[in-house]
Amino acid sequence: MNTFINDYRRDAIQSFRNYKLLADRSVEQVSDEQFFAVIDPESNSIAVIVKHIAGNLRSRWSDFLTTDGEKPDRNRDTEFEMIADTRESLMQFWESGWQTLFDALEQLAEEDFSRTVKIRGEPHTIVEAINRQLTHYSYHIGQLVFLAKHLKSTEWKTLSVPRNRSADYNRHLADQQASGIEKTNRIQTAMNFGQDKE
Repeated sequence: MNTFINDYRRDAIQSFRNYKLLADRSVEQVSDEQFFAVIDPESNSIAVIVKHIAGNLRSRWSDFLTTDGEKPDRNRDTEFEMIADTRESLMQFWESGWQTLFDALEQLAEEDFSRTVKIRGEPHTIVEAINRQLTHYSYHIGQLVFLAKHLKSTEWKTLSVPRNRSADYNRHLADQQASGIEKTNRIQTAMNFGQDKE
């Protein structure tokens, strides 16, 4: 595979995995009550964000190369409503959606990157389609993390470098590099550092 395409594909998959990890570690920290909590009339709950991302994942990545990313059986509006949804059912939907994404991306071959796919009838290069979803999910996962942190307050377990520990973290990275570790997963490394220091 072309080096640039291979590097891009690998980095995109890792970035999706990192955002999923941030969301998963946030959801793990909240109670069922907090999972469904709405902090004001215009806000979404963590549950709604999970449901919306999962619905989008299923729609965009099922038959990614051959059908429009907005599937005719998707009802986006109901993703923002709780209709007999449970935390368990929503998390199953979440996991299934992410698996659909990873299956689609991991199967992409070099020649697929010259193809065009459609989302709501609009043509996208493969890179455009991937970037569209990467930015969309990071936007909502940022909301999810913020909500979880707000709801947990002082009980929140950080998912990044703790406050006032940036210099320590930089030394930690320098020590890793000096020991021969040239590249790490930036999200996982920061998360582990933060939790080790609590």
